[in-house]
Amino acid sequence: MSQSEYVPGTCNIGPAEIRRRRIVMWLGCILSIVTIASFAQNSSSRFDRLTIILPAFVFAIGFVQSRKKFCLAFGFMGAFNFGKVGAITKVLTPEQRSADRKTALVLLGQAAALTGIITLVTVLLY
Repeated sequence: MSQSEYVPGTCNIGPAEIRRRRIVMWLGCILSIVTIASFAQNSSSRFDRLTIILPAFVFAIGFVQSRKKFCLAFGFMGAFNFGKVGAITKVLTPEQRSADRKTALVLLGQAAALTGIITLVTVLLY
């Protein structure tokens, strides 16, 4: 795959990298479910239930990145990858880097918001 598939601020990862983000998403999902199940089994306090924030954030980061086809780390670094995993290419212009950083910040905010919702629901409902 070539650099022509890279769209600044829109898409900076290809199928192999997207697959990795889905694995992270599922790992975070499983960890969140196990954590919530342990809260129910151990009658955890509301304060203890705040620890759901860590696995929920792992889930949210993987979910947002795989859905948007955009890697946050690559966005902040000014890089993209449409080839083999780990074979990154640097973006060429400051305008591309700026567009990628803006998108990375927006997606980070979306992941944080999703994490907040999961945490709030977990704390209030269990």
